[in-house]
Amino acid sequence: MLDELARTLAEAGKTSDVLQTPDGSRLLVLPYGARVLGLSAAEDDESFYWFNPALRDVRPARALFASDGWHNTGGDRTWLAPELDTFYPDATLDRYVQPRALDMSDYAVERTGGGMALSNRMTLHLARPDCDADLRLVKWLGPAPNPLRLEREMAGVLAGVRYAGYTQRTRLELVGGSAAGAIGLGIWNLIQLPPGGELLVPTYRRACPRHFFGHVPNEHLSIEDRLLRLAVDFPHSHKIGLRAAIVCGRAGYVFPQGARWSLVIRNFFVNPSGQYVDVPKAEPADVGYAFQVCRVDEQEFGSFFELEYHAPALGAPPDPCRSEDVSQVWAFRGDREAIDAICHALLGARTASV
Repeated sequence: MLDELARTLAEAGKTSDVLQTPDGSRLLVLPYGARVLGLSAAEDDESFYWFNPALRDVRPARALFASDGWHNTGGDRTWLAPELDTFYPDATLDRYVQPRALDMSDYAVERTGGGMALSNRMTLHLARPDCDADLRLVKWLGPAPNPLRLEREMAGVLAGVRYAGYTQRTRLELVGGSAAGAIGLGIWNLIQLPPGGELLVPTYRRACPRHFFGHVPNEHLSIEDRLLRLAVDFPHSHKIGLRAAIVCGRAGYVFPQGARWSLVIRNFFVNPSGQYVDVPKAEPADVGYAFQVCRVDEQEFGSFFELEYHAPALGAPPDPCRSEDVSQVWAFRGDREAIDAICHALLGARTASV
């Protein structure tokens, strides 16, 4: 699948590159938008990530890249928060536009440090402070060995499971003559995954999720003392968020892929002392959300599920003009019992339907 995607992209005029880590994990990296478009395990070309069906054939792929709308290719991408400032250019909340300089431009690629770095310098207009931010965004992608490889009791479980993973180091810097209003931007990383699965989010106490938009039927959302579950098996777009003070720093998504099951976990750092700046559209003073999930079911954009997390914004000492974030993606594919055991080992919970 990754090789076919790379060929289609090339025929559509977009270059891609493959990063292979020492354990055989393969990342299909698209410099256009700095996306990890695909992730596959050794000897398994099937990607764990959702990608735009238009990329299955060169003609619709060319049409996608020639369109005036969002060139949503899929995979793992980096945006910047708060969304109210970076995606609503008129500050009236009437017009939503993905910043072209951020998500639809070519990033420079460099093989370095045993991995791959993608970088871009850009200028974004921020709506509410009404100022321009001159920014440099750098993403380094490299190895992330199986987190259970040293756990002896898991050896039998892992024997029949395929694994792929990577580490992502993201750096955001204010450069040039950016106005003081640019302080407060934050790194926002998002993975697009196939719908129809189950989300598991460990928490330090009982969660009270904030609904950013849309409606989640009560029977699909389960809140336990230290766990939030969401069954993503219903249509219509929606988004919920969890506050930094209760999020443990891991979230997993389990979904079927043919006769096998896949589990994608994002392991990320949460600093409740930091400033988390993304807010609900209806309440722009309600800051503090470190984790979000979004179901998109739109003819214009596609049908997928997003696993999202935020890093604290620029503005903290000792360097208020610089922010750095490190996270890992751990992905597993195998039979349902094995995936359930891995969920229990890394997330402290079993999937609901086993």
